Amino acid sequence: MEQIGSWVMPGFMALILLGAIIKGIPVFDAFLEGAREGMQTCVRILPTLIGLLTAVEMCRVSGLFDLGTAMLAPFLQSLGIPREVIPLFLLRPFSGGGSTALTSSILQQSGPDSPAGWIASVMMGSSETTFYALSVYYGAIGEKPDRGVLPAALLGDAAVFVGACLCFSWWGNG
Repeated sequence: MEQIGSWVMPGFMALILLGAIIKGIPVFDAFLEGAREGMQTCVRILPTLIGLLTAVEMCRVSGLFDLGTAMLAPFLQSLGIPREVIPLFLLRPFSGGGSTALTSSILQQSGPDSPAGWIASVMMGSSETTFYALSVYYGAIGEKPDRGVLPAALLGDAAVFVGACLCFSWWGNG
């Protein structure tokens, strides 16, 4: 079975090339055009990504995420939400890499079957790096997001957090 898996991607690529040749598409020219468009897209979104990554790092280093955690912790802990997942709730919309590292830390410190481990795992699997995604997608098309896109996306992130906590409270204690 493992040998079949190692041939799937090369076989798929060969089928694409064969189909292009049969249809008379100049494969190398199409590849070069796609690469050129990809480079133009990279150049177009690079300033947005640099700005986003700089802002995330500034928030992290300045202690803004820690301040947010300290402010939300008393209320959220009174609802039974572990303090460990609050920084993940704040960081996830901004940084995929940072939230992955934070989730790894939560899993190592609290354990994967702990309330914090369950909630962090559900959040990582069910939410998006909202600001990163908006920066990349809208930067690629050279437009600003519509007025309702960001609030709707952040509401979705909050719904994931609440849903993850509810799922644990319903099924995690059994």
